[in-house]
Amino acid sequence: WWTGLVGAVRKALEASQVRGEEVAALAVSALYGGSGVPVDQNLRPLAPALIWMDRRAEEESAWVLEKVGLERLFAVTGNGADPYYGFTKLLWIRRHWPEVWAKARYFLPPGSFLVHRLTGEVVLDHVTAGNLGGIYDLERRAWSETLAEALGIPLERLPQKLIAPTEPAGRLGEEAAQTLGLSPGIPVFSAGIDAAVATLSAGAVGPDLHVAMLGTSMCWGFVSPELPKTPALVSMPYVLEPERLVYTFGGAATAGAAVAWFRSLLGEGTDLATLEEEAAGVPAGSAGLVFLPYLMGERSPIWDPRARGVFAGLSLAHTRGHLYRAVLEGLAYALRHNLEAARQAGYRVEGEMRAVGGGARSPLWMQILADATGYPVRAVPEGGEAALGSAMVAALGLGWARAEELPTWVEGLAQRVFLPGDGGPYQEGYTRYLELYKQLQAWFARKQA
Repeated sequence: WWTGLVGAVRKALEASQVRGEEVAALAVSALYGGSGVPVDQNLRPLAPALIWMDRRAEEESAWVLEKVGLERLFAVTGNGADPYYGFTKLLWIRRHWPEVWAKARYFLPPGSFLVHRLTGEVVLDHVTAGNLGGIYDLERRAWSETLAEALGIPLERLPQKLIAPTEPAGRLGEEAAQTLGLSPGIPVFSAGIDAAVATLSAGAVGPDLHVAMLGTSMCWGFVSPELPKTPALVSMPYVLEPERLVYTFGGAATAGAAVAWFRSLLGEGTDLATLEEEAAGVPAGSAGLVFLPYLMGERSPIWDPRARGVFAGLSLAHTRGHLYRAVLEGLAYALRHNLEAARQAGYRVEGEMRAVGGGARSPLWMQILADATGYPVRAVPEGGEAALGSAMVAALGLGWARAEELPTWVEGLAQRVFLPGDGGPYQEGYTRYLELYKQLQAWFARKQA
């Protein structure tokens, strides 16, 4: 991650022709790092982080539900228990890597790890802290001493200073500044996890937008002043006004990863534009073919680490265009499943959906999303996602912008609106999608190699 940050800063300076001394601040957003990086007394890494996609803490998640109970866990944290959450991965490390657990001074999420390399400070933003689940009291916006004690997770192993993303985490140190080619002493901000920061990049400064981030995974979410209403979704403080606003999202474990996986099966040289053209020529519903995109288990709303990817309904009549379209449709159904979970919990999901990330560059995928969900989709394909959101955080922290001005940053970006058309074939496909998982759930539950 440090190597990636250094390379990204240098490339940004070169591409923008901005001199290092002109840079006024750094804002770091990062993937959800699960357990975080275990570091020793000298803050040197002891082992790799178990990131969000790692599903090994299955037994620990079941133990939490048995010992603490979903009702109590949700009442405090606004979340449930699943191998996705960082606190279950901490329990896994305690059980399976006792030597790492014994030596670990801190477990630093990727953003905090980088902020420490940049500033020497050990801090954590409220967005990332809330996404750890399990040991973060969402109503109090603080660590939960009672749950930490019940789970056996020493809170002193986590950063004690929790800050808002727009509050400076520290100042850029001399050594880091020299490495990056920037001026020492500029403020550094811990912007939060990528999904929440990408939501900000779409212009979501309050509870009037819902946004789909289509990257490696899919995170569809919205902002609300209310405490969470269901553990079927994921909730944490928002990037803006974290003391008041909550970011709630539903996520498919694979989105762009499913597309990349399918392309990899076709061999090198498979052109994405050709695949899109072939899939566009296939009627909606993929001639009865249904794809479950559970290639790494699944997050919300089913929370099933043992679920697996499935193509169902294959025949000799199906082509690779059918299969590719079925992948895109399956991902649209996964998003709709989360939409419906939110509505069933009592959230009002209104207006257009905004889409950011690599998936927003696919007109076919965007139209499928609109048709399958019934919502207009405004794609912002070159919006910069979390990078733009991080720039917004820095501008707010420096006092260069106000939150209500941020939507105008998005207005100047290239956009395209996809209006929902005939959703009939997708209603049938979505029904089959839900039925297929129910039919296979018991089979998935068997112990897998």
